[in-house]
Amino acid sequence: MSSCTKSKFVDAMYYSNKLDILMDIFGSENIKVEKECLTVNDKKYPIIDDVIILLDPAQYPESLSKRLKVDKSKIPTADMEFAEDIQFTFGEEWQKFPEIMPEHEEEFSQYFDLINLSGLKNKKICDLGCGIGRWAYFLKDQCKELILVDFSEAVFVARHKLKDAENILYFMGDLRRLPFRDDFVDFLFCIGVLHHLPRYALEEVRFLKKYASQILIYLYYALDNRSFYFRVLIMFVTKLRMQTSSVRNSYFRNLFSWAGVLFLYYPFIIVGSILRPLGRSHLIPLYESYHGKTLERIRQDVYDRFFTRIEQRFTKKEIMTLKDTFSNVIVSNQLPYWHFLLKK
Repeated sequence: MSSCTKSKFVDAMYYSNKLDILMDIFGSENIKVEKECLTVNDKKYPIIDDVIILLDPAQYPESLSKRLKVDKSKIPTADMEFAEDIQFTFGEEWQKFPEIMPEHEEEFSQYFDLINLSGLKNKKICDLGCGIGRWAYFLKDQCKELILVDFSEAVFVARHKLKDAENILYFMGDLRRLPFRDDFVDFLFCIGVLHHLPRYALEEVRFLKKYASQILIYLYYALDNRSFYFRVLIMFVTKLRMQTSSVRNSYFRNLFSWAGVLFLYYPFIIVGSILRPLGRSHLIPLYESYHGKTLERIRQDVYDRFFTRIEQRFTKKEIMTLKDTFSNVIVSNQLPYWHFLLKK
């Protein structure tokens, strides 16, 4: 099922001048670029809209199977942990919220506070779990090359949003099965992805060591630096999420995401604003992360929170156990908690 199929292209030969970088990241000189596929050591990878498809056919989303004319009913079930509902939700989420918003620039600065951005000028960087490419958007002019990888169809949105950048390569793939050489990039970041996977997120972090010498990660925190009622609230949210995440109806998801903004998130933001002059706004859940943000930006996070079945959370102490694998683990004490930098 690895044959290449004709499809629609943004630029039929987008990769024709990127042979050197492809040979470098795959660790092979036996590479051929064609209009419909990339061939590496006799292994063929379809290309659709300039996105190179690395997924096993058994992992294809339904719409991708149709585009490639693949009958998944005839494909043996892949021997891998695979959360199809997570892939579906993120594909739907980023197609529903495709815009790079003004808030994203501030969030980028927060996530990358541990990184010397000026030092990335001649570096090859990977955005693992790129979504719509909102972080890559702010890095594309600060580095030599960007490798964008996503497990869902969000990567097609990223290709469209970043169509004017010529230093980006796009892949749809599983982080556990990337056919790239070890240390294929200088710096890798994975923001808000691993805690949604069916495998233990800290083990996934350890696995990423093979790909780069420096890695920036963001995992949901276990509210370990907050008062007990924050954790009580998240318990109720989790129970509700287990119900809402099973509903795929787009009308329900649209209505519920707005309800979450207006009747859950925004009331907390209002209370926090009232208490801010008294220096007590930090005591209010959600306020620090969402005050000053647009309703649409908040709605995107409501969608993410309530329609994603898997959500792992970690304490700062648990993150520090990664010292058994990395020579240095640097955890930022700034929002968003917890994001951290790892060095071999």
